[in-house]
Amino acid sequence: MTAPAHSPATDAAVRLLTGLVEHGVRDIVLSPGSRSQALALAAIALARSGSVRVHVRIDERVAGFTALGLSRESGAPAALICTSGTATAGYLPAAMEAFHAGVPLILLTADRPPELRGVGANQATIQPGMYRPWARLSVDAAVPGDADPKVFGALAADAVAAAVGAAGEGLDGVAGPVHLNLPFREPLSGALPDPLRATRGPLPQPAPGEPVRVGAGLRTLVVAGADAGPDAARIAREGGWPLIAEVVSGARVGPHLVPAYRERLHDAALAGRIQRVVVLGHPTLSREIAALLRRTDLEIVAVRRGGERLNPSGAAVDARTIEVEPGPVDAEWLAAWTAPAGDGSTAGAADGGRATDGPVDRAVLVRAVWAASTADDRLLFGSSRIVRVADQLLDGGDVRVHANRGLAGIDGTIATGVGIALAAQAGGEPGTARVVLGDLSFLHDVGSLLLPADEPAPRIQVIVGNDGGGTIFDGLEVAGTAPAADLDRAFYTPQSVALKPLAAAYGWTYVRAGTVAELEQALAAEVTGPQLIEVPLAR
Repeated sequence: MTAPAHSPATDAAVRLLTGLVEHGVRDIVLSPGSRSQALALAAIALARSGSVRVHVRIDERVAGFTALGLSRESGAPAALICTSGTATAGYLPAAMEAFHAGVPLILLTADRPPELRGVGANQATIQPGMYRPWARLSVDAAVPGDADPKVFGALAADAVAAAVGAAGEGLDGVAGPVHLNLPFREPLSGALPDPLRATRGPLPQPAPGEPVRVGAGLRTLVVAGADAGPDAARIAREGGWPLIAEVVSGARVGPHLVPAYRERLHDAALAGRIQRVVVLGHPTLSREIAALLRRTDLEIVAVRRGGERLNPSGAAVDARTIEVEPGPVDAEWLAAWTAPAGDGSTAGAADGGRATDGPVDRAVLVRAVWAASTADDRLLFGSSRIVRVADQLLDGGDVRVHANRGLAGIDGTIATGVGIALAAQAGGEPGTARVVLGDLSFLHDVGSLLLPADEPAPRIQVIVGNDGGGTIFDGLEVAGTAPAADLDRAFYTPQSVALKPLAAAYGWTYVRAGTVAELEQALAAEVTGPQLIEVPLAR
């Protein structure tokens, strides 16, 4: 079929996508569909000229979390393209996570024009504003042909600025998802410029906002949750304060780091002396920190990462940035928190010693992965029991750590890891991306193993701690209230999926690591493409 010589849909798609690239977008993730064809063809043409990277995923939920991973690693908003109808709903979990975690993302959903909405037209639903509670910017665009094509270039600039936190109302300085709903009339695509090129420009800078100044005089504790990043360690260093850093914070480094922090927070004499807490990122891994942040007798300053305030106490100061005022360091206060943990530490009790060989348990698994990972690597923890073991046991280390802890769901963990791996490779990083997760998180996202053969293969190891079900529920309240059979059926949900043939079906290499030696060997091997490592664990 010959393409029409002219299509307003194509003109708009070219203006919009070249505008996104010119304002810093590096990656586009698209899923096939008819109504979005002008966007898809323009994206492929831009990829052919080297202007942007395009990743094709047939499942929109997988696409959403692949884009989330790309954006997490690169800092630039990845753009998503899908057709109308149920396809748009597939983006919702990733959009929610992006909002709560403060990750930039641009959602481009093709739609029917206004005359085909609400009249029973095929593959048409209520799309305008469908992500509004989680979107920094939500626009139902003009129909191409009804407006000057230049408006789509301006729309691209607005979308990128809003996604990175450079514009908008009430959330300046905070990144998040942006939704552009794009109605198209037929002809849905036409001839494209050949070649189609765009020059990638710099990203707009987030609006920093007025800093909150904190200084000497109050006994201060710095708490770093997921995605806190190096700022938490810097603030602790500048203030001379102890630092509690979750393993997913990216801040578990430096001499101010508090070992076995749960045990310190249980020490009433020590925790009772706290006067101020400075929080960065989103802490979610321990009840001890949750209880600390609910205290109303403390001054709490929380640096917002996502679209919601961190304010369990009801009186926290909402900050965009922190400025540490110089002053004397309370050396006694710092030493009380950072002294080495005693024999009864959480780490020692949970581990029982370092195994040199034999079966692998969760403690051995997380320590082996941590020891094998360097500053060149990327590490993503899934929302499984394993991440809590890692948080209890692992020492400081210069490892770039990711986790979807905005909502702490199991959606899209593999896809997020693939996106992180691809973004790191595209940036020239030499290392490996490792995803550590449980078997149910793995099976929940198994469709993400499907990777196009004509795209670069990610250097990634997906490490599955397989205990045959959801053992995280064994430690929750339900284990004490539900009959054993009901607990198993409704929560533990036992499974016996054979992962080796599953990996083979998707073209991933497979390794079973049943002993410490086998695990260490698998982690030390050169990684050239996607690999699945299964680690059997006892319930």
